[in-house]
Amino acid sequence: MSDAGGAASGAGGHVSPAWARWRATVDLTEYEARFVRLEAAGAEGAHGEADLVEHLCRDRRRAAVLDAGCGTGRLAIELARRGFDAEGVDLDPDLLALARAKAPDLAWHERDLASMRLGRSYDVVVMAGNVLPFCRPDDRGAVVATCAGHLRPGGLLVAGFSLHGVGEPVALDDYDARCAEAGLRLVSRWATWQRAPYAGGGYAVSVHDRAG
Repeated sequence: MSDAGGAASGAGGHVSPAWARWRATVDLTEYEARFVRLEAAGAEGAHGEADLVEHLCRDRRRAAVLDAGCGTGRLAIELARRGFDAEGVDLDPDLLALARAKAPDLAWHERDLASMRLGRSYDVVVMAGNVLPFCRPDDRGAVVATCAGHLRPGGLLVAGFSLHGVGEPVALDDYDARCAEAGLRLVSRWATWQRAPYAGGGYAVSVHDRAG
């Protein structure tokens, strides 16, 4: 963690140097308030991640969904509101405290995505909000494998992240290779959570499935 300098020993430093740098620039109260304002204003795409999960699970009654890298719980809480069996997992205790305060009845797990063992499986594991770019590069293969290991047969791993400019860059070819190593295959890729076609831009939403 020496490449992050002093930030690595502060808030979020145990997650990754990239995460520590981001946490050093963010006021969590304002971070939360921004999403509240977007939702209150009825902004298009305010719950784009939940909309996509709902679309993917339209034939799965009360699907079990794990919000991996859940942060303050926005996605898991919205999915629970829509009737999903939703849980969240994150390694940052400050963000999890905000999630628990908002939805104390949901299951919130403080675990490292690279090594978590939650004791159950899910229909969908979602990594939204640039989770992978903020993971340590050496841990990304383990993160993908562990998420895949929590999927039921036929389950889906959904991940949306920036390809540059956020955290440590993630190459799509490398991500697909990690998924293949974990027994997953690519079934869909879009440029946005609203399913705009992907044509090589700077953001990608990928859906991989675990064959039966």
